[in-house]
Amino acid sequence: MGTVQSAQARLRRKKRVRKKIRGTAERPRLCVFRSTKHVYAQIIDDTAARTLVEASSVSGDSRSTMGKNGGNKEGAAMVGALIAERALKQGIKRVVFDRNGFLYHGRVKALSEAAREKGLEF
Repeated sequence: MGTVQSAQARLRRKKRVRKKIRGTAERPRLCVFRSTKHVYAQIIDDTAARTLVEASSVSGDSRSTMGKNGGNKEGAAMVGALIAERALKQGIKRVVFDRNGFLYHGRVKALSEAAREKGLEF
């Protein structure tokens, strides 16, 4: 499978998953995106169309602690722990997980497990 075909397959999976998943005020959506070098996560309330919390391996405060780990599982775990801490500070405890069409392994799995360990429920 080439890069174009795999990107199209991811978008097909994303559409299929997003038909069923909606973030609400009481249970927002934890959306994960991974690029080749970085990992991004945000908690979104789809009813108000607002991003409530965000964390990434690019943001300034996390970049200093991560170093060059932004594109690997350790960096993804750090982003997962960071988004869970920020969500709990805002009173968000329960979320619905949106893997954004990516397969649930590697960095996506590391991020979600770290968020669970820090206290997010999904």
